[in-house]
Amino acid sequence: MDPSLRTPEVNCSPGPEYGDEKRMFQGIPGIERAANGRLWALWYSGGTTEGDDNFVLLVTSDDDGATWSGPKVVIDPPGAVRAYDACLWCDPLGRLWVFWAQSYHLWDGRSGVWAIASEDADRPEPTWSAPRRLGNGIALNKPTVLTNGEWLLPASVWERPAGDFPEREYRCDLGEEAGANVFVSADEGATWEMRGQALVPNRVFDEHMIVERRDCSLWMLVRTMDGMGESFSEDGGKRWSGGRKAAISHVNSRFFIRRLLSGHLLLVKHSPPEGAARSHLSAYLSEDDGETWSGGLMLDERLGVSYPDGVQAPDGRIYIIYDYQRHADKQILMAVVTEEDIVGGACVAETARLRVLVNQATGENPNPK
Repeated sequence: MDPSLRTPEVNCSPGPEYGDEKRMFQGIPGIERAANGRLWALWYSGGTTEGDDNFVLLVTSDDDGATWSGPKVVIDPPGAVRAYDACLWCDPLGRLWVFWAQSYHLWDGRSGVWAIASEDADRPEPTWSAPRRLGNGIALNKPTVLTNGEWLLPASVWERPAGDFPEREYRCDLGEEAGANVFVSADEGATWEMRGQALVPNRVFDEHMIVERRDCSLWMLVRTMDGMGESFSEDGGKRWSGGRKAAISHVNSRFFIRRLLSGHLLLVKHSPPEGAARSHLSAYLSEDDGETWSGGLMLDERLGVSYPDGVQAPDGRIYIIYDYQRHADKQILMAVVTEEDIVGGACVAETARLRVLVNQATGENPNPK
């Protein structure tokens, strides 16, 4: 059997080999919040950079992010198979999902979306379902729940050939399946199937996210080499419009967009004063489904901040996680803000916090960037 198709172990008792002092590289985080307020975060690490040795790890906090545990769960496939680009999501039933990608070597031309879920994520040691492979591709970003009850999961198959590794039989070419794809579940996650695909000019890794607009049409934003592209669907994601460059300025990196409890849209993106640097990570709000944006709260202006993900608590607080200097400082950081902070462009809420340290790996990387 193809090694990347083998079901990996979900290690709920990670040993010291996964400790902070052993990790030489880490980044690409995600965050979620259980119903009782327990926070969960994940990212991937392993080796000195992105490659065969990568594994996904989960940590948790029961004091609103003031302190965090060490690794509670590790997904580390054996051999030259890596786990990477993971996503955390609490579904409408309260279950915590972990999605991750699994590929032979850095990129085998196919990868695969895997998932586990827990019904007791309010506990520090939850019980997890058996891992399932949902389909081809990479699901880095959270699903979107439509008004009709369907769940849409963005999953990308990169448009690039498999890496030049020796085992040719494990290289794949999926042809027209390469694109910003959409999986759908109409039975609350029991089954998933591919529904549609968007193709956007200059796409790179896709890392797409989907918003259902007030008229029930879908708006997809896609990472591109020159910032951000977009596509639209009027039939629940089956067919997508021809991709085009979005009006939102951005750099070649992941962004985060999500509808808030208020109905407004939250957008976290880079806003460097010039150039295409991964710096000036900022939060914006839209009251008109993305036609216009207000605010511009600076979360972290430093060079090397990237890959935001977020979740909102019932009281309105917004938790945003991101990484900083994956190979050098190796930090996972969090901001806690409100809509008032974002609109005003400054932290005015008493609960606001910036640059909260979630984790810092201390392993010495021989190739710091």
